[in-house]
Amino acid sequence: MIVYLDGQYLPREQAVVSVFDHGFLYGDGVFEGIRSYGGVVFRLKEHLVRLYESAKTVGLAIPISLAEMEEVVLETVRRNKLQDAYIRLVVSRGAGDLGLDPRNCAKPTIVCIAASINLYPRAMYENGLEVIITSTRKNRPDVLSPRVKSLNYLSNIMAKQELALAGVLEGIVLTADGYVAEATADNVFMVKNGKLYTPPKFLGILEGVTRNAVMDLAKQAGIEVREEVFTAHDLYNADEAFFSGTAAELIPVVKVDGRTIGDGKPGPLYKQLMEAFRALTKWDGAKVYKE
Repeated sequence: MIVYLDGQYLPREQAVVSVFDHGFLYGDGVFEGIRSYGGVVFRLKEHLVRLYESAKTVGLAIPISLAEMEEVVLETVRRNKLQDAYIRLVVSRGAGDLGLDPRNCAKPTIVCIAASINLYPRAMYENGLEVIITSTRKNRPDVLSPRVKSLNYLSNIMAKQELALAGVLEGIVLTADGYVAEATADNVFMVKNGKLYTPPKFLGILEGVTRNAVMDLAKQAGIEVREEVFTAHDLYNADEAFFSGTAAELIPVVKVDGRTIGDGKPGPLYKQLMEAFRALTKWDGAKVYKE
């Protein structure tokens, strides 16, 4: 494996970051998870725009341009000779001292990793997930904007610990007011009476790149899409439910807290959107290899 680190492409063993990096000490930084399909990095521009916007919001000046960062991503995939890859792009505050003050960090650290990922077993896409609603609640959006994809994922990790104890792979996180927000690593969709519902951004969810793609595809297919608040009761009584995310893609949910969703099988609208999404990933993005 070859990893990009601050202008160099290094073997994995040599790609090391200082213990004084504020990304390590305080979770001070931002990141993106990106996918490559057949040598096409899916919606790379959208991911990079979100990265730079996240950095701007937390006052982190990325030392290279967006165009240069795009080439970093593509070259990292090339050097690892990958067609299908999961790409992790990280920008931390950089090495500083043991104090919180970001002004003591001389230069941000940039890391790009390209590897493979299998978040869920293939059978889960065919049969669906059984999930729970976690007791861990979503961070309030007035504390830190959910549009900032930061390195601090502690609340998500705490929710993941609940999932391990419950023996499931994924779970749904509610807002402090009890509305469905998102899964620990994915966005949430449900289907009721032929309409597609997903929580609105103001609830404190990440504006997922895959989420936006799903909504675009649904609208193109003539499916009514509603960004509305809904509760666990609504989800229990949905006709279909599924998650979306860069690593997960689209994956069906067939049981929530022991309640069967619909007929307990991946639904027709999920299957339609998954097929359309697969087709989209073949061309909608930046090509790794020049023709």
